[in-house]
Amino acid sequence: MAQLTLLNDLDDQFPPVSDALLDPNGLLAVGGLLSSQRLTNAYRSGIFPWYGKGDPIMWWSPNPRCIIHTSQFHVSSSFARFIKKKPFKVTLNNAFSSVIAHCAKPRPYEQETWINQQIIDAYSQLHQQGLAHSIEVWHNDTLVGGVYGIFVANTFCGESMFSLMSNGSKIGLYALSQWLRHHKIETIDCQIPNQHLISLGAVEISRADFISQLNDGDKKTNDTSIDWSPRELDYE
Repeated sequence: MAQLTLLNDLDDQFPPVSDALLDPNGLLAVGGLLSSQRLTNAYRSGIFPWYGKGDPIMWWSPNPRCIIHTSQFHVSSSFARFIKKKPFKVTLNNAFSSVIAHCAKPRPYEQETWINQQIIDAYSQLHQQGLAHSIEVWHNDTLVGGVYGIFVANTFCGESMFSLMSNGSKIGLYALSQWLRHHKIETIDCQIPNQHLISLGAVEISRADFISQLNDGDKKTNDTSIDWSPRELDYE
């Protein structure tokens, strides 16, 4: 029978993901710190933090797992027409702090988000170490959309995205998908499905298959083998 593991602040290791609870789906452990080493170990193991205000840090590995295959990003006919207009400029790693700050703002239907200052500080540190990355979407030099996440084990683990204009985050995710595909990166981890992601081609795979992909990805490349330096991304 699965039991919830209480982590300490000194040990950066995790229990096997097979120990995760069935209800709530994927809750594996609580506690510990959001150190760079612990976060890196987590993502390499198919685990991510997600918790609310006033809660301890909670670590999750849901089954099944939602992903987007970069070669199977769904482009509807209306979105294809929108892309041809090239209404936005898309950049890579030009404004990570602004992207995560926008992602931390509550949506119109929410009172708060899970992205607190602790999360912002931890992922900003990962960005400084070259592990966390952002995609920015600009309209007339104004940031109107973006995505951020972590690249480990040949997988881009998406954390959050925001949009201030129609199709803002969608263009960002699309451009990211194209850029990753160009570099032979096959998977964007979306963690948990929703209708928006499904409309873009997201699918669910078993946790075991996802972990297997991470293990295979570790053998293909190291996390610094791709040039993530700031640049403009073309999309078509």
